[in-house]
Amino acid sequence: MSPTTMTILISSLATGTIITASSHHWLMAWVGLEMNTLAIIPMISKQHHPRATEAATKYFLTQAAASATILFSSTTNAWQTGTWDITNMTSPTANMLLTMALAMKLGLAPMHFWLPEVLQGSTIKTALIITTWQKLAPMALIFTMSNALPTTALLTMAMISTLLGGWAGLNQTQTRKIMAYSSIAHLGWMAAITTIMPNILTLNLILYLLMTTSMFYTLILLNSKNIKDMATSPTTSPTTTTLAMLTLLSLGGLPPLTGFMPKWLIIEELTTQNLTTTATILALSALLSLFFYLRLSYSSTITLSPNTTTTKHKWRFKPTINTTLLTVTLPTSLLMLPITPMIC
Repeated sequence: MSPTTMTILISSLATGTIITASSHHWLMAWVGLEMNTLAIIPMISKQHHPRATEAATKYFLTQAAASATILFSSTTNAWQTGTWDITNMTSPTANMLLTMALAMKLGLAPMHFWLPEVLQGSTIKTALIITTWQKLAPMALIFTMSNALPTTALLTMAMISTLLGGWAGLNQTQTRKIMAYSSIAHLGWMAAITTIMPNILTLNLILYLLMTTSMFYTLILLNSKNIKDMATSPTTSPTTTTLAMLTLLSLGGLPPLTGFMPKWLIIEELTTQNLTTTATILALSALLSLFFYLRLSYSSTITLSPNTTTTKHKWRFKPTINTTLLTVTLPTSLLMLPITPMIC
């Protein structure tokens, strides 16, 4: 893909997100979501491979169905209330439809079926965009109308997402699918706190974006597409592999790393609101996710020893990224060190 085409697509992604996040009219929010969808599809299918074409088709159909549902729910609300304002969603039916549509946009269970397959059919760089930047526009809508969304539905989807994200990730060996189920589990934690404390939702989203971006950049640097690649990476990049281990443990929410803080705050707030059953299920499901994070960390550090080599790339593999990305990845990974949990 030419640099000009890539620049246009990235600009369209940014513009669509900004339009959705800054709009107060449902039609403009829908236009921004459509711009996001249409810009990411060529990036998914640029490999000209049947798997990439399948992933692009699945992504298009899912996002088109979610956008149509958003337009239908906003039209229903406008029919009953006479306004297209995003903050004035008073129809229970429209709110439920909108919650389902935004859950499908994000990849929340039980509307998660497209996310692992799309990420597996995309490149790692495209998977990074899908799991980070593409979450911003739907999350902006959720944050804007957090007071109107049905709490019971969100808590139910949160519990299903965290359980399924941890349980389904146990049997995966592909790093992109592991990150997909990691995304589903983290989105479940965000959904649980949406209507109760939107400020914690924002904090959780920011830390999720930092940790996921850091992990994907590390996977790009190590050229690791599965657990076997992670197991051979310490021989060529011991420092980067150690940072990858810290990032994985932070994603799992292991104290005293950064990822522990949002989980701690969410469980504390749920307990304060007498939602102890939900808090218990979320805490137990975090153990499932932590298991495959630990397994991936263990596989990447088991060969950390003095048997390192001075070669710059693995046998048969050429470096796929320049040193500029390394200067971005390492400081981002260092942000995962235990510097924030004491804020609580």
